Amino acid sequence: MVGIYLIGAIIVIGYHFTDIPWAFGEIIRGAFSKHAAFGGFVGVLMIGVQRAAFSNEAGIGSASIAHAAAKTDEPISEGIVALLEPFIDTVVVCTMTALVIIITQNAPEASVALANDAEKIALTSRSFASVIPWFPPILAMAVILFALSTMIAWSYYGLKAWTYLFGESKASENIYKLIFCIMVIVGSAVSSSSVFNFGDAMIFAMCFPNVLGLYFLAPEVKADLKDYFARVKSGEIKKFG
Repeated sequence: MVGIYLIGAIIVIGYHFTDIPWAFGEIIRGAFSKHAAFGGFVGVLMIGVQRAAFSNEAGIGSASIAHAAAKTDEPISEGIVALLEPFIDTVVVCTMTALVIIITQNAPEASVALANDAEKIALTSRSFASVIPWFPPILAMAVILFALSTMIAWSYYGLKAWTYLFGESKASENIYKLIFCIMVIVGSAVSSSSVFNFGDAMIFAMCFPNVLGLYFLAPEVKADLKDYFARVKSGEIKKFG
C-alpha cells in the first residue's frame, strides 16, 4: 500500500520536477509568514499535532506494544528501529503528499483552511488525478488498505491492553473481539468528522499518561542507551544488531 502511494506521488512530483524548489519555498514562506506567526499559529499547531499523532502515533505508547513482541537481546536496538517509523510515515510520506497537493496547485489556501477531512481526502485525489487521470480508484484502494492495516494493528494493541486488565483467556479475547467489531460498525455509520474528533480525544487521553511516564523512565533509558553505544564502540556487539 505504501509502495503504490509513493510510486504515484513520485510520478506526480517528477512530472512537475521543475516546480519542486518553488513548492518548498511556498511551504517555508507559509510557515514563517505574518499570518502564520500571529493569526494562525496556535490553530495550525493544534491541527498539526493532531494529524501527526494520528498519522505516526509518536508519543502515545502504541508502537511499544508491537516492538515488545520482537525477539531481541538488545532492546535499545529495537528502539532505534522504532525511530524510523515516524520518520518514514511523517517526514517522507506526508511531505510527499504536501508536495503533490502544492505542486499541482489544486489547493487554494482558503479552501484548505475551511475544508473538512472528507474534502481534504478528495483534494488529494484530485491532485493525483491532474497528472494520472486513472489513479484515483487505485488511490482509493490504497486508502482502504491503510484503513484495514490500521484496524488490524489497533485491534492487536487493544487486545494486549484488554488481556492485561482482564486476563488471557479465550472468553476474555472473544468478548474484546466482539466489542471491537461492534465499534467498527458504529464508526462506519457516524460522520467522518465525529470519528476524527473522537480519535483525537482518545489519542490525547493515551498521550498524556504515556509522555508523563517517559519522563520518569528517561534516566533509565539514558543509562541503557549510554551502555549500548559503549558496547557497540568497543566491538562487543554489532551496530544495531
